[in-house]
Amino acid sequence: MVFRWNVHGDGRGLAPGEVVKPGERLSWPRMVGFGAQHVIAMFGATFVFPVIMGLDPNLAIMMSGVATIIFLLIVQGKIPSYLGTSASFVGAVAAIRAAGGDDGRVTGAILVAGVVLAAVGVAVHYLGVQIIHKVFPPVVTGAVVMLIGFGLAYVVADVYWPQDPWIALVTMLATGVFIVVFKGFLGRIGILLGLIFGYVVSWLADKIWGDITAFNANIGKIDTHPRVNFGPLSQADLFGFPHFHAPSFQASAIVLVLPAVIALIAENVGHVKAVGEMTGTDIDPLIGRAIAADGVGTALASAVGGSPTTTYAENIGVMAATRVYSTAAYYIAAVVAILFGFSPKFGALVAATPGGVLGGITVILYGMIGLLGAKIWIENRVDFSDPVNMVPIGAGIILAIGPVEHQITGDFKLAGITLGTIVVLGGYHLLRAIARRPDKEVSGGEIGFERDAAAG
Repeated sequence: MVFRWNVHGDGRGLAPGEVVKPGERLSWPRMVGFGAQHVIAMFGATFVFPVIMGLDPNLAIMMSGVATIIFLLIVQGKIPSYLGTSASFVGAVAAIRAAGGDDGRVTGAILVAGVVLAAVGVAVHYLGVQIIHKVFPPVVTGAVVMLIGFGLAYVVADVYWPQDPWIALVTMLATGVFIVVFKGFLGRIGILLGLIFGYVVSWLADKIWGDITAFNANIGKIDTHPRVNFGPLSQADLFGFPHFHAPSFQASAIVLVLPAVIALIAENVGHVKAVGEMTGTDIDPLIGRAIAADGVGTALASAVGGSPTTTYAENIGVMAATRVYSTAAYYIAAVVAILFGFSPKFGALVAATPGGVLGGITVILYGMIGLLGAKIWIENRVDFSDPVNMVPIGAGIILAIGPVEHQITGDFKLAGITLGTIVVLGGYHLLRAIARRPDKEVSGGEIGFERDAAAG
């Protein structure tokens, strides 16, 4: 049964070498504690990414809880996972907004991507996970992950950093120290600690030096304004509903977000593989269900104005540290997250995050995402002396970083991450076909790819 867990041992602890499996639990008070840890682990990224994408963090937190429950139900309680906000859509969302897209257009595009992801999951469930490795071998997957990260460089340079360069620099340095110096749990929430640090420093700068004259992203020009504006916070209610809105659909916006589906597939496959290895359980037959469940969660969240979802490596870290893989902890975490969503005052506090702080956070975050692609290549020993690998990958990454725009028709163009992904995926398979390479030359290292996708 989905909501029935066997008590592990005496319910109070684990013997050396033991783990609490997904269908087991410790005592309920202990499970509440583990659930709280999962909320803290996912919290930083889950509300940072909506802020970066210009979406309601309250609604993102709430719908992450709803999506997590849906995920656990679809995988029949056999894969412990929390579905937090995905970073893979950040670049596409920035491009949509740069073209004048509003919240509805952003969430409409994400909704379609969620439906596509769910359809891929259904296909994988019936055709087998090997289809993923054939279409997206490590050289392609690593490239897509890399261009998703590095393709966001212009967002830092053009949007966040100019708002307060010194605060951005200080926040970047502090965040780097937190991630590198702190160990265990504190290291895993280094991004959140950096955001809090930058927030406090910005508030102190307002008190000491007064308002700043710089680029104001809210009005799109330079003016004099406070770094931290608590006006909306004082007006927000302590309890209430988040900001729901309906999606709208535009073809050009949808095309921009579809490359993120590739990254989500890799993340879900990697998550299942990692959990299977840690628990000593063969859950590969559930990979299709996991991908589909994430797609359903993303579609449902964006249908009401929320953020896209994905499985979280942060929570894998908590499970590895505690050796508790019980899905009961995730149900508890999901309920807590839903309750957090009913505090508009909390959302207003998050929304007041200064742009300079986001500049310092995102320059590290985007760089780390990009380098995860290189990690996939290294672990799978991708051969870049082979032009079939080097040519389309190099071209696609440059197109994304540009970002280069390619006009297709009068009102439709491909640009940046989308254009780069098409060149990487289409170019690789085209050149491989022209070179008549057998599959065995390009499909090696699949286990390494799966493991590293989980780490990302």
